[in-house]
Amino acid sequence: MRLLLALIFLVAPLCAAHAVELTGHLTQGGLVTGRTAPGAKVLLGGKPVLVGEDGLFVFGFGRDQAAQAQLTIIHPDGTTEQQDLAIAQRQFDIQRIDNLEQSKVTPDPENLARIKADQEKIDAVRGGEPSQARDFLVPFIWPAEGPVSGVYGSQRILNGEPRAPHYGLDIAAPEGSPVVAPAPGVVRLVAPDFFLTGGTVILDHGFGVQSAFIHMKALAAKVGTHVKQGEVIGHVGKTGRATGPHLHWGMTWRDVRLDPALWLPPQQARN
Repeated sequence: MRLLLALIFLVAPLCAAHAVELTGHLTQGGLVTGRTAPGAKVLLGGKPVLVGEDGLFVFGFGRDQAAQAQLTIIHPDGTTEQQDLAIAQRQFDIQRIDNLEQSKVTPDPENLARIKADQEKIDAVRGGEPSQARDFLVPFIWPAEGPVSGVYGSQRILNGEPRAPHYGLDIAAPEGSPVVAPAPGVVRLVAPDFFLTGGTVILDHGFGVQSAFIHMKALAAKVGTHVKQGEVIGHVGKTGRATGPHLHWGMTWRDVRLDPALWLPPQQARN
C-alpha cells in the first residue's frame, strides 16, 4: 500500500564551500528541506522558494513530477550554483469506488457552482503568503487510528468512470472517533459542509506546507488558533463524497500535492 521504497534521502551538499544541505524525499509526492547561507536566494525550476532568515527552505514534488528538477542557489556574494535533482518515479495503483451517490460523481450545474465556490476558498488559503513557522519540522504522527483504505496517487474510477487521482491518505476509522493534528499548525480554514469534502479543516505548518482533513463531522478547530500536535481538531465522519466513515488527509506545499505517508512512522495504537 504505502510505497516505503520511495523514500529517497539526499544529504550530500550541493557545494562543500557553501555547505548547502538537503534532506527529505526526492520522489513524486515528496518534500525536501534545505539550508543555505542566510540571505541566499533559492529557485526550483526557475521559480523562487521562500528562504528563512537563517537560510532554511523547503520545496516539494507532485504526483506527475518529471524524473529531473533543477535547483538553483544564488549566494549572498552573487555566485550561483545549479544542480539537477534526480526524482524517483513511482507506480500508482488503480482504485475503484462504487456505490457513490451519482450526484457527487457527476454534479449538476448548481452543485458545480458550489464546488467551484468551495475550491476558491481552499485556493485562497493555499495561495496566501507562506509564514516562516517551523511546525512542519517535527516528526509527524498519525491523525487517526485505523487501517489505510486509500493511498496517494492512485487513479480513481468512481462508479465506473475514470476521475482525477487520489491526492492523499485515507484512514478508515469508526464514525465519531477523534482526528488529531499530526503536527502543530495554525488553523486556516474550517468548513463544516463543503459539497465534495464535507467537514474540512486546513492546518498551516509553515513555509507553504499545509494539511487538509476532510469528510469529518463535529469539527473542533477554530480559524486563527494554533493547535498543538495531538490536539483534537474534529471527528471522523462520512460527509461530502464518501461511501463510509474515514479520514482523508492531504498535504500540500503551496499548490503542489504531497504524499502524507512519506512523513509517518509505522502506525501504532495510541493509549
